[in-house]
Amino acid sequence: MQRHLISAADLTRDDAVQILDTAEEMARVADRPIKKLPTLRGRTIVNLFFEDSTRTRISFEAAEKRLSADVINFTAKGSSVSKGESLKDTAQTLEAMGVDAVVIRHGASGAPYRLANSGWIDAVVINAGDGTHQHPTQSLLDAFTMRRRLVGRDAGIGQDLSGKRITLVGDVLHSRVARSNVDLLHTLGAEVTLVAPPTLLPVGIETWPCEVSYDLDATLPKSDAVMMLRVQRERMNAAFFPTEREYSRRYGLDGDRMAKMPEHAIVMHPGPMVRGMEITAEVADSERCTAIEQVANGVSIRMAVLYLLLGGNQPAVTHTRVEEK
Repeated sequence: MQRHLISAADLTRDDAVQILDTAEEMARVADRPIKKLPTLRGRTIVNLFFEDSTRTRISFEAAEKRLSADVINFTAKGSSVSKGESLKDTAQTLEAMGVDAVVIRHGASGAPYRLANSGWIDAVVINAGDGTHQHPTQSLLDAFTMRRRLVGRDAGIGQDLSGKRITLVGDVLHSRVARSNVDLLHTLGAEVTLVAPPTLLPVGIETWPCEVSYDLDATLPKSDAVMMLRVQRERMNAAFFPTEREYSRRYGLDGDRMAKMPEHAIVMHPGPMVRGMEITAEVADSERCTAIEQVANGVSIRMAVLYLLLGGNQPAVTHTRVEEK
């Protein structure tokens, strides 16, 4: 593992599989009466969020506390950032406090990379989402969910996603989740197809390690997993499609479309879901939809990432032996 986790593209196959396998160990902790490990006792982690977040922020905080770390939550609203303080000054303030790791979400693409390589702070940096660029822990928890569902919880140990066909549908242009998933799933051997209207595909998409289609109905029967992406209106400054109704008709997933998928195939969504637009309530609430499972798996994945970057060489989970009398 490298010192920081900035991009899913930085991970090798062995790195990614190691994180997924460690997350399986961490998931077993969630089944215990006391969901706590002493691994990061005495370490201080700050969650530095310049953008709104629910799942990612709470998931990281839960992971940090389950590993016994001291947690500081920082939000831009109500802080000196709202008074004009720069990222550099904020970082140097945290450095003065002696933090061991920074989990950063920022609206500017490249902010986590800048923080990790600027020399402003001597701490592990984990990217929790930067602009429309990357969201590596999201792609890891998505891959973890796919491996569990498509390969098996125990059978998947040490395995990647070779031969699995994954389809990502929707607003690829503004999606850091799509970029991270394409990078990681390609590394893990999966065949990735992006389905979106031409206006919601970025320039240079032909250089990405994936296929591109404009026909959702033709792609569904060949998919092992279908991930629906949220239309990110807050990042749009123009009309990218005629109407919501037209978008939903062409690229929304409803019960009839889900019936075209193979029986074993799963429906995924990184959240938050816009029900009735990219996904209907019928699909979102079905047993084939893994949205809630992805949230639970996110805690395990983030525990694994924190453990591997900060925890040293101890076993992920220690098993106490009972001596016979």
